[in-house]
Amino acid sequence: MTGFDVVVVGLGAAGSATLLQLARRGVRVLGLDRYAPPHAMGSTHGESRITRRGIGEGEAYVPLARRSHEIWRDIEAETDAGLLFEIGSIIISRADDAVPRPGRTGFIARSRDAARRFGITHEMLDAAEIRHCFPHLRPSDDEVGYYEPGGGYLVPEACVAANLRLAERSGATLGLGCTVQSLRHERDHVVLETDTGPIRAARVVVSAGPWAGPLLGPPFAALLQPVRQVMHWFPVDPDWQAAWRSGPVFMWPHGASGDDFFYGFPLIGEAGSFKTADEFYGAPTPPETIDRAVPAEDSARMYRAHLEGRLAGIGATAEKAVTCIYTVTPDSAFLIDDHPAIPGVLVVSPCSGHGFKHSAAIGEAVAERLVEGRSTIDLSPFALGRLASQAVPAR
Repeated sequence: MTGFDVVVVGLGAAGSATLLQLARRGVRVLGLDRYAPPHAMGSTHGESRITRRGIGEGEAYVPLARRSHEIWRDIEAETDAGLLFEIGSIIISRADDAVPRPGRTGFIARSRDAARRFGITHEMLDAAEIRHCFPHLRPSDDEVGYYEPGGGYLVPEACVAANLRLAERSGATLGLGCTVQSLRHERDHVVLETDTGPIRAARVVVSAGPWAGPLLGPPFAALLQPVRQVMHWFPVDPDWQAAWRSGPVFMWPHGASGDDFFYGFPLIGEAGSFKTADEFYGAPTPPETIDRAVPAEDSARMYRAHLEGRLAGIGATAEKAVTCIYTVTPDSAFLIDDHPAIPGVLVVSPCSGHGFKHSAAIGEAVAERLVEGRSTIDLSPFALGRLASQAVPAR
């Protein structure tokens, strides 16, 4: 198969956004995915993803988050889809929290500082104010809150579906159920060997999430590590559902360990259970062999370790639990750069568990880079060079 300027491999959050932005620039673009997105096999599912603008993971992300919100509002206007819900977000922790956490050390202070620098509307609340405003959240007296009224959540499946629908409308071609097995450079193009035959293109964008490392080979196989995560849904008592339905999304670092972190969502729509998760940085596992079954004890541990005593009006037994996958770099930051060994291949891995909120702007920036040679938003903080001679450490 020939005739494409660009092939995008992997059509999750970043890949579908890139496909759309390339198609809108008149690029002859093909999008490939081994499944039929939106699907539940990678990192882009689970009904909701947190978004906010005061980014505690680093100020380089703030322009991406702000621009992504603008793009999603434009897509909503085109499609009548509900994608972005700005219901507020809150980070709760001790004000002086400095426990090392992947990508989130000093999370509340760094979020506040980013908001101040970029003029993002926010409030700092003490524990009594948090309990008054959001009675289902029960911080201890020495905890404070960074509240951002413009934060909220995105619907990941709807975002991906809208991107793909608009990309096709703009002229993109989709190749679903197609697995890319290898990449190589030949003369003036890249050859993708797939399970349906070879494909040639001038440029290739690899945004394949947990499948990216093995496909790309060194050095990316050691730098992009897939790690199993679990999302849980716990029931809310009927008397508490009004409070839970009107609350914000929340993130809650606590305790002396880097594992003492969890996040959650309010009741969404007519649901009687809320979604919550912690984060696990254990041994990397290939996506083909990740255990997608979740024992009841995993949810019981989640309740004991994080929810009990901090959240009011909830049941102790999860109604369901679903796995997803983080693709983690050594410093928990994004990785966006040209492949040093395969000319024509651009690696796009904006994940490490905090990528979805930025994905619309990532797609735009990648398209600008390919078409115009540079992006409006600076992507240099995510270059490969910072990770020289690194691999994902044990945590």
